[in-house]
Amino acid sequence: MPGDTNRRRALFAFGSVSFAYFAYAGLYGSYAPLWFRSLGLSTLAIGTLASLQSATRLVSPYAWGWLADHTGARTLLLRWAIALALVCSLGYLLSPTYAWIAFVTAALFVCTAGVVPINEAALAHLVSKEGVLDATRYGRVRVWGSVGFIATVAGSGFALQWLGVARFPLFVIALLGLLLLASLRLPMVREAAHTASTAAGAMAVLRQPVVAWFFAGVFFTVLAHTSLYAFFSLYLDSLGYAKGAVGLMWALGVAVEVVWFWFQGRWVQRLPLHGWLLLAALVSALRFAATAAFGHIVWVLVLAQCTHALTFAAQHTACIGVINQHFPGRLRGRGQALYSVLGYGASGVIGGVAGGALSEAYGFAAVFWAASGAAALAALCCWRALKIERIRS
Repeated sequence: MPGDTNRRRALFAFGSVSFAYFAYAGLYGSYAPLWFRSLGLSTLAIGTLASLQSATRLVSPYAWGWLADHTGARTLLLRWAIALALVCSLGYLLSPTYAWIAFVTAALFVCTAGVVPINEAALAHLVSKEGVLDATRYGRVRVWGSVGFIATVAGSGFALQWLGVARFPLFVIALLGLLLLASLRLPMVREAAHTASTAAGAMAVLRQPVVAWFFAGVFFTVLAHTSLYAFFSLYLDSLGYAKGAVGLMWALGVAVEVVWFWFQGRWVQRLPLHGWLLLAALVSALRFAATAAFGHIVWVLVLAQCTHALTFAAQHTACIGVINQHFPGRLRGRGQALYSVLGYGASGVIGGVAGGALSEAYGFAAVFWAASGAAALAALCCWRALKIERIRS
């Protein structure tokens, strides 16, 4: 059937974009600090550069989402965001001074901040029927982001060791070029205005109790995971783990994430979306408590990392499903943007600063105890959202 063939081609194109974007994200998150250090920047300067991504997420995703919703030209805007990011990355080749590097980095993050909300909104539109997300098809596309992340983190380390970390900007430029090429294969997704929800506006939707509690739960769940993203490697290093073992722990977490995304269609329907969010928050609280108390015991740490399938992958799919329900049509981009802003922007800034202060005062274990507490707060918010949703239905 021609329609089925076109849909498969579209899903392949979205999978290619996911692969290329998360390959870039994995490269940048893993190796940019090493390049910054090779330029002679201090630890404080490197930390400031790293915080720029969370800072730009406070505003940029919503601005891109607003543009996508008001124009309806999601694919075109996505290509512009990627093209501008590629142009910004070329700036890394011009000057090694801190001020210039900071300017280029901030501009790059402003542009790439539009990629995820616009792409996720367009993909959700494609794999949804009557506002309900098809978890199987979504997972089969999103899994390629995890594959791209693993491949780049593993392969780039060897490549940069062989060619020299000074080649890092060329790798960034190459992956953003690949991302732009992938975006050119996307179908031109345009949506007609959704009259009722558009009239209400995204802020009116956000004020609905179930949506407000949902985003509160997202905020605290991601805040808890900031301990993982910012301090997990440092924590394991302080416990005496070899760098190879640290890498294997990271790889294990992403591997179970891949398995979940691929097979999630078999499991997602067993709980309501808010039920999955509650389960993810509860497991997160246990995960980070176990990491704090028994991080020196390898088998406990392995089990804790295996829960990443629930605490991140299942939680992410449930979030996309909830946003798809409450932010339909022309509001979908702003819903995805609010997910980036409230989930990954504010929490990243707060978690990074607070975690740094806690680790200096009380050690890295204290960061993971605090993460467990944040996840417990997330569970309370998710339980409240689940209760309201059950009353409504």
